[in-house]
Amino acid sequence: SEYKSPDYEAFQFHLLVDQLLSIGYPTELKQFQYDSTFPIRSSNYSTKFKKFRAVDPYGNILVCCHGFQFLKTGEIYKLYPNKFIKLDESRVFVLNTLFNLPETYLLACLVDFFCTSQQYSPTKTGVNIGSLFMSYKSIFQDVRGAVDAIHTYGQLKTATVNNLDKYLEKDERLPLLLDRQVCASSGLMRSHDKKLFLLTNSDYAYTAKIMQYLFDFPNTKHRSWESYFDYIVVDALKPLFFGEGTILRQVDTTTGALRIGSHIGPLQLGQVYSGGSCDVFTEFVGAKGKDVLYIGDHIYGDILKSKKTRGWRTFLMIPELARELHVSISQWTLFEKLQELDICLGDIYKNLDSSSTDVPDISKLRQSIRESSHELDMCYGILGSMFRSGSRQTFFANQICRYADIYGYTFVNLMYYPFSYMFRAPPMLMPHESTVDHEQDPTHQMNGESLLDGEGKCSSEHVRRLSKTEQVPLRMPETPSSITHHHDTDDDDEEAEKLAEPHP
Repeated sequence: SEYKSPDYEAFQFHLLVDQLLSIGYPTELKQFQYDSTFPIRSSNYSTKFKKFRAVDPYGNILVCCHGFQFLKTGEIYKLYPNKFIKLDESRVFVLNTLFNLPETYLLACLVDFFCTSQQYSPTKTGVNIGSLFMSYKSIFQDVRGAVDAIHTYGQLKTATVNNLDKYLEKDERLPLLLDRQVCASSGLMRSHDKKLFLLTNSDYAYTAKIMQYLFDFPNTKHRSWESYFDYIVVDALKPLFFGEGTILRQVDTTTGALRIGSHIGPLQLGQVYSGGSCDVFTEFVGAKGKDVLYIGDHIYGDILKSKKTRGWRTFLMIPELARELHVSISQWTLFEKLQELDICLGDIYKNLDSSSTDVPDISKLRQSIRESSHELDMCYGILGSMFRSGSRQTFFANQICRYADIYGYTFVNLMYYPFSYMFRAPPMLMPHESTVDHEQDPTHQMNGESLLDGEGKCSSEHVRRLSKTEQVPLRMPETPSSITHHHDTDDDDEEAEKLAEPHP
């Protein structure tokens, strides 16, 4: 399900503030209002130095702020040598889910409030309040506790169910898409022997109310939401589901209660299940890792774990993608300007080599690149794009490339593709490959010699040919004449499956 942004995040923000007030935080926090232009997914928070940071895939810091104050390069170096952090450190908390957005903004509000209010004395690791001391780590723990409280004790879910029109997005294409997939008589997916399943961390009662609302349209067929799915699993406890998991139990859909005992047989159509594990689920439905296309919006709990530990195909939903694409289209002149500046930078060094003694002055050009990059970043929001900062990808963007086979604004867009469609990404060129012009003359000269001259004319068979002597009964590898590299797109090749035989 997709929640309406920023209304839903603002509602969560105020719930979190109320939770902090209940444990003694100052009432001045009620004056803060949620600002959706500040937080982005993919930022991370230092529980020791109370800093928000956006980093590239290798841990190099791209942006760093203290509350609402952005740090300059020199200030970053004082805290982080080489502007670098280890992403696996225990004090680094990655804010990579949609539910982290209000949490991100609240942490920024708290740091800014305690560090700028006169009644508090900030230190490097916390704030003094008279004879009391509160560490930034404890503030972070209090916010984490507040997040757990509004989710665990039902405040958020109760308010959501009572205001579905206000907080939940509906898409009339959803029942149409799923109806095409699982219609009992002519379902296109079932005709290809495919099954559709729902896997959620929510309990059955909450899931039923949300799903009933999402499928309730006056112009659609009146049918239960359960009938759109072959298998339904609630209380999955992802990412634990992709590891050791929990006991798989049946759900009584009339009461929402769990039936005693562990389910030990194949999954039955029309029966709702609770818990379980990936191993048990795939065994009971008869699926292998790459047989599954799993759709989710949580880069860690959904996509990374299902891909890295189980080899599932993955589809990551990114609601923010609509805004990112809008900026890319509306600010095309800025993108072109940055490309032109990059070309100018290359032209300056074009005719220089290691014998050159002159050092070109590129200070103005670098400043223009910085200013244009900043202007473009601010079009996305205060912390910039969740995918890129200047010419470098963010850690979040790198995770998408590594673990998401497909990503998009919404999975409902799949209705515009046939179910037999093969999604294939364009090749990602390495820097040395991007310099090659494949339209150039095949007799292109290198080091004064044509690539087709001399040894270049030798065939692979000629290069590998050995003198045949009985005294040396050694074989050399022969150049394969058939396909030997089995890429992901070839895994489902029917001919390969027919030829596959057990290894002796």
